[in-house]
Formats: sequence, structure tokens, C-alpha cells
Amino acid sequence: MLIFSDPCLAFIAVPKTGTTAFELAYRRQADVALLGRRKHMPAQRYHSKIKPFLADTFRLYPETVAIMRDPLDQIGSWYRYRTRDELKGTDRYTGGMSFDSFVQDLLSDEPPEHAVIGSQHRMLTSKKGELLIDHLFRYEQFEIFEAFLTQRFGEPPELKTQNESPEVELELSPSTLHALHQARAAEFALYARLCDAEGHLRS
Repeated sequence: MLIFSDPCLAFIAVPKTGTTAFELAYRRQADVALLGRRKHMPAQRYHSKIKPFLADTFRLYPETVAIMRDPLDQIGSWYRYRTRDELKGTDRYTGGMSFDSFVQDLLSDEPPEHAVIGSQHRMLTSKKGELLIDHLFRYEQFEIFEAFLTQRFGEPPELKTQNESPEVELELSPSTLHALHQARAAEFALYARLCDAEGHLRS
């Protein structure tokens, strides 16, 4: 998470949506930078803990900004990222299994370590499912986010691709895909809203 007094923005870092590239480009300009384990703070925690502190202490009221990725593609990115050789021999390694098996593990009542990835929907919404982001951008239309950054910061961003995952086939059986859509219906619905908003959903 990065917080800027000028421009008045708070960036909610959703995993696997280009957040590291944004962090490296803008970290030096941020007034507050939560890194490491705190980097991916959910919007709900920001609103309950950080937002009141900023308002009471600094009279600072940032607009929240985040990026959302196609849910299936984001899950696939987690799977591909964990096929890296560096993870061999750990509980997070997915190199010896199919993507279909990975998703089935993800959907199980108690997902094993390699399938614990969180949820974009939980990152972006309240406990009641309300969107807590003022400006939500679609990962697949990244140029819209870049234009927004150019307008707010006064110059084009220098974003360099980071943490690229290995290329791996992502195939799901119809039954597994159906189960995924049912289990994460709220996330797919939020992404559909973002697509309908042409890549920039304001709330």
C-alpha cells in the first residue's frame, strides 16, 4: 500500500495486478509505504484503521485506487507463479500438478498451502460486499490506469514489468470452471461491473 498526500491517493495493492511495478515507480513519492507483509492490506482494514488515522492526524482524505484482473486469469497467475523452480520442495510449489487440480484445491473446504491465494473481492470490498474503492481499474486495460496516473502525478508513469510468471497451459474442465464461477460469483460479478464501466469503475 502506498499513500500520497499530493496527489491525494491511497493505492490498495491487489496481488497479481502489477502492484510491484507501481510500487517501484512511485514508492519514493509516497508519504506512507506499507511494504512486505503489509503491502497487500485489504480495503476494509484501510478504511477501519488507516483512513481514520489520516483524517484525525493530518486532515488527509485520500481517494482509494486499485486494479482488478479477470478472476480466472488472476488465479492462473498465482498457479503459474508457484510453478517456479525456486519453490520446488516447498508446500507452495504447483509445478507437479495441473491447473484444474489447483483450482479444485482452491475450492476445497480447507485449501492446501499451494492453493491459498485470497480473493480480489475480499481485498476490494467491505464485509457486506460493498465496493470500498473510489477508482477501480481493469488490469486488461492498463492504459486507462496509466492515463489516470499521468493526470494525477503530472507526468507519464515509468512502469516496468516485474515478477513475470512462467508460461503454462491453463485448462479447466467444464465442471471445474462452473464450480469456480459458483464459488466466486461475487468476484466475477464485480469484474463484470468493471468491464461494463469500460475499465474504470468509480464509486
